[in-house]
Amino acid sequence: MEWLNYHHLLYFYTVAREGSVTRASEVLRLAQPTLSGQIRKLEESLDEKLFVRDGRNLALTEVGQTVYRYAEEIFSIGGELMDALRGRPTNRPARLIVGISDVVPKLVCHRLLQTALEADDPVQLVLHEGKTPDLMAALAVQGYDMVLTDAPLGPEVRVKAFNHPLGECGTGLFATPKLARGLRKKFPESLDGAPMILPTQNTTLRRSLDRWFDMIEVRPEVVAEVEDTALMKVFGQHGWGVFAAPIVVEDEVRKAHGVELLGSTDEVRERFYAITVERRITHPAIAAIAEAARAGILS
Repeated sequence: MEWLNYHHLLYFYTVAREGSVTRASEVLRLAQPTLSGQIRKLEESLDEKLFVRDGRNLALTEVGQTVYRYAEEIFSIGGELMDALRGRPTNRPARLIVGISDVVPKLVCHRLLQTALEADDPVQLVLHEGKTPDLMAALAVQGYDMVLTDAPLGPEVRVKAFNHPLGECGTGLFATPKLARGLRKKFPESLDGAPMILPTQNTTLRRSLDRWFDMIEVRPEVVAEVEDTALMKVFGQHGWGVFAAPIVVEDEVRKAHGVELLGSTDEVRERFYAITVERRITHPAIAAIAEAARAGILS
């Protein structure tokens, strides 16, 4: 049986949390060369690189991020053990560790995850954003309780996991009031030649929008292709162009970004999924999200 050196894990955890060996050495009261040597020993025992240099600081590798999440849980449980032995209350809420695909709109994530926070059983959310393939890899080793994404897990992904549909909705097109005034009247034909901020071409939404543009025979002027949906909305609110967002969060988009709705289409459907390693959901917080989805929270 392979054994993990928990002293080395603590040193790694502290360096990752503090962002540099210098600050971690002050917290741990260890000399920097000693601390660096212990980190190297942990990397050798795992046969993985855990840090990369980022300027004067250290950044976690993909494997390092996975190790950090486990270390965080291990030391949190250790603290709870000491509290229990000393007679202190230990009613720590259950944790829900969620990987969020960077293509899922933040307002949709908030709507879904809020249902977990409002459930009868208290829960502590731990949220990580990333690329869908990276999140799937972490899910395979149970780094996440679930992954939120805009597409089901396809057969090309070699991960044993299960898709749980959470709902779908049409898509709205939004712009600043000044830009909207000139485009709303003849929507969607008015989008022909209109400045537009689109998702990047590797996203499901972009492919759906391109098919719709072909169908209605319009060619917007693409001023930017933006992978991050939150950044796309920021550019839109500053007048760069029209942008798309799920129609179900129309009110939140208008209030948050000071934009107006030009119009919407059901031809471009946005779909959202929870992906878990369980066929049958047992985590109470995920069950609350699934129940809210069945009740039409995204309709």
